Amino acid sequence: MGKFVVRKTNTGIKFDLKAGNGEVIATSEVYSSEASCKNGIASVQKNAPVAAVEN
Repeated sequence: MGKFVVRKTNTGIKFDLKAGNGEVIATSEVYSSEASCKNGIASVQKNAPVAAVEN
């Protein structure tokens, strides 16, 4: 099962979405606060299941 991994950077905080095998499949922008980062995660969780696929 995939998971979100939150980590600090030199300029803020960001998250990676990792697949069940540990491979990073998405990386966020750098947020200025942990609360903003968690809001970004919530947005991905809410919107990704209905995202369209484009070729």
